[in-house]
Amino acid sequence: MKPMKPMKPMGPIPADYAHRDGQLLIAGKAVSALIEEAGDTPLFVYDMGIVRQRIARFRAAFPAVALHYAVKANPYPPLVAEVAGLVDGIDVASSGEGALALSSGMAAEAISFAGPGKRDSELEAAIGWGVTINLESESEAERALAVAERLGLCPRLAVRVNPDFELRGSGMKMGGGAKPFGVDAGRASTLVKTIARAGADYRGLHIFAGSQALDAAAIIEAQGSSIALADRISDEAGIAAPLVNLGGGFGIPYFPGENPLDVEAIGAALAELLKSRSGVAYAIELGRWLVGEAGVYLTRIVDRKLSHGELFLVTDGGLHHQLAASGNFGTVVRRNYPVAVATRFGAEPEEEANIVGCLCTPLDQLAQKVALPRAEAGDVIAVFMAGAYGATASPQAFLGHPPPLEMLVDPAD
Repeated sequence: MKPMKPMKPMGPIPADYAHRDGQLLIAGKAVSALIEEAGDTPLFVYDMGIVRQRIARFRAAFPAVALHYAVKANPYPPLVAEVAGLVDGIDVASSGEGALALSSGMAAEAISFAGPGKRDSELEAAIGWGVTINLESESEAERALAVAERLGLCPRLAVRVNPDFELRGSGMKMGGGAKPFGVDAGRASTLVKTIARAGADYRGLHIFAGSQALDAAAIIEAQGSSIALADRISDEAGIAAPLVNLGGGFGIPYFPGENPLDVEAIGAALAELLKSRSGVAYAIELGRWLVGEAGVYLTRIVDRKLSHGELFLVTDGGLHHQLAASGNFGTVVRRNYPVAVATRFGAEPEEEANIVGCLCTPLDQLAQKVALPRAEAGDVIAVFMAGAYGATASPQAFLGHPPPLEMLVDPAD
């Protein structure tokens, strides 16, 4: 049969996945068995073996740099508990995430709390726990110091810096220009001196220029600029930063034409920058790069229908679980995530189909005009790259459909 040319290509399926007897395998287990074990679809499945491989790859490329997990990427508690034992710290963005990080077994002194708009109750919780607060403004510093004084505790405080540069090619720019994140670089040293004079436990600097970058050269440039900026702030303040968190920004290839990030090149360049430095520890915080490719969203086809000559495969899932794949999570031009018919995996494409969810909105599209093997009601669609910013980054309450199921599988079990 002559292969069909899809009108709209999709991103690459990660090489970690195999199949047997027409069934997609996740952590060596067939999707039908995983769905039976979970009890239903829609279902997110996370392969802990892939996460472990990513962490090992980071350790090999960055032997002198601490690894922090950005829990916002995927806060599924069993996953966080496993990751906590493999990384050096956890970065959170709410008191809820802070409580999750603590329950995972991560030590309070290895948890940092960033994010604008922290309420006084959140500052109180963070100071009481003993986690590091990454201050986003001078007024937040004032409030944190006042809360600490009222509690009679010495707060652990770091300064998040809005750098005077951005990460080129990043999907979301977190620094450079007017931003709600962090203190502008030109005012950071003054804030460092303020919190040190107040008797706080100064924990260092957090410099995060952007996220979802696939250009190694751009990340190398941003890391070099971040180190130089941290040096400048420390010199101006006359106080050395015990830790410089260089942020993350490591991307993964969601879409056609994108290539995996060369983390080894980044590691080699950073090692060269750091080889003559001492007295300052460095960390990189990663979320998406560690867990994104380890997740698969499984949703069952409930209807197969034609409309004006186009085929629609209607599933029991949708954007209320996997908003990013629908193109409604920060994407300017809608492009297709990698998808497959999980119960006919490896079969040749026979038809062009639109994969849509069960919501009553035209925005609910999981894939548009992709080439697939023939699929019927009862077959299962797999949406890959679903391990980061999936269930908790989606409007689960929209239209009252039930939440998705989630499970962690480990090939070592």
